[in-house]
Amino acid sequence: MTESAKKVLIFSIAYYPHFIGGAEVAVKEITDRLVDDFEFHMITLGAKGDKSDERISNVFVHRVGSVSTISKYLFPFIGFFKAVDLHKKHHFQITWSIMANYAGFAGLFFKYLKPEVTSVLTLQEGDPILYIKKRVGVLYPLFKKIFTKADRIHAISNYLADWARDMGAKGRVDVVPNGVDISLFSKAISDDEKNSLARELGKKTEDIFLITTSRLVIKNGVGDIIKSLQYLPTNVKLLIVGNGVLEDTLKASVDAHKLSGRVLFVGFIHHADLPKYLAISDIFVRPSLSEGMGNSFIEAMSAGIPVVATPVGGIVDFLVDRETGLFCQVSDPKSIAECVKLLLSDKMLSTRLVENAQKMVLNNYDWSRIAILMREVIR
Repeated sequence: MTESAKKVLIFSIAYYPHFIGGAEVAVKEITDRLVDDFEFHMITLGAKGDKSDERISNVFVHRVGSVSTISKYLFPFIGFFKAVDLHKKHHFQITWSIMANYAGFAGLFFKYLKPEVTSVLTLQEGDPILYIKKRVGVLYPLFKKIFTKADRIHAISNYLADWARDMGAKGRVDVVPNGVDISLFSKAISDDEKNSLARELGKKTEDIFLITTSRLVIKNGVGDIIKSLQYLPTNVKLLIVGNGVLEDTLKASVDAHKLSGRVLFVGFIHHADLPKYLAISDIFVRPSLSEGMGNSFIEAMSAGIPVVATPVGGIVDFLVDRETGLFCQVSDPKSIAECVKLLLSDKMLSTRLVENAQKMVLNNYDWSRIAILMREVIR
C-alpha cells in the first residue's frame, strides 16, 4: 500500500480462515487486488483459538468474539465499540459493511457517530427478502436505516439493487457482481487426478454425475435434486458438495426414496479443490428457491460443465435459458429431470451452452475486472 492509500474499515460477521462463503471469498479477492489503493481493516468474529489481531493478505483483521448466536446478536454493539476504538488510531475515511445484517447495524451505528466517514454497504444476501424482513421483526424501521444512511450501496445483482431502492436507498446504487478465479476453475485437470478421484467416489464408466456445491439449507433446493433422481436412469448419480443443517434430513430423504448408492455426500471441500470435483462431473444442478447471485453457478460455467438453475433472484443476470444454461421450475423435481435428460440427449446443445457460458464468464466475471469496478465503488 502507498502513503496515499485510503483507510477502510470493514464490518463482517465472518471471515477467513474458518468461515468462507461467497461474501468472504469476494472480500478477499477484491482486497487482494487493491493493495496499492487502500489500507483495509476488518472487525469480525472468529473461532476458538484464533488470534484477536492478525493480518490476512491485505486485511488487518480484528476479532471481537467467536461465532455463535449470542455473538452475532451482540456484534452490532461490540463491533461498533471496537470501531470507535480503532478509529482513534487509524482515522478511517471509509467504512464498508458486508451485508445488511449484524454488520450492517454496526456500520449504521458508526455512521450516526461519525457522519463524515463515507459509508459503503454491500448486499450479498441470498435468503428470500420477505424472510429477511420477517426475521428483522420490530427492528424493521432501524433496519431500513442501514439502506437510507449508506452513502453508496454495492449490490451483486440487479435483484438486490432493486431491493436497495425499494428500501429507500438515497445514495448511489451500483451493481457489480461477484467474480470467479478463472485461472483456478478453468485450468486443465490431469487424467490421473480425475481418474483417481473418480475411483475414490466409485464412479463407473457408464455413470453420469450431477453435482451441486452449496450449503445444505432450504433455499438451495438440494432435496429437489435428490427427488429428481426418481425420474432419471439409475446410472445418473448425485454428488453433494457442502454441509449444513439439512444434512440429516437429506440423508433420510435418500433412504425414503430408495436412492441409496445414487447420492454421495462429499461434505465440505476446500475452495481450491472444487475444480477437480467439477471436472469429473457432467452437469451442475442447483434449483434455488432464492439467490442473491450464486458464485457456484459461475464457477461451474468456468469449469466447463452445463448448468441447470431456476429463474430466481440474481441468477437471471447471467443465465439465459438455452444460451448459457437451462432453467428448470422452482420446487419441481420432474422439471429438473427433464433438463438433465435434454442435456444428455442433445450433445450439441450441451456443448453450445458450455461454450457460451465460458465466454461470458471470461468477459464479465474475472476477479481482476471486478476489482477495478469495486475500486471506484469503495472510493
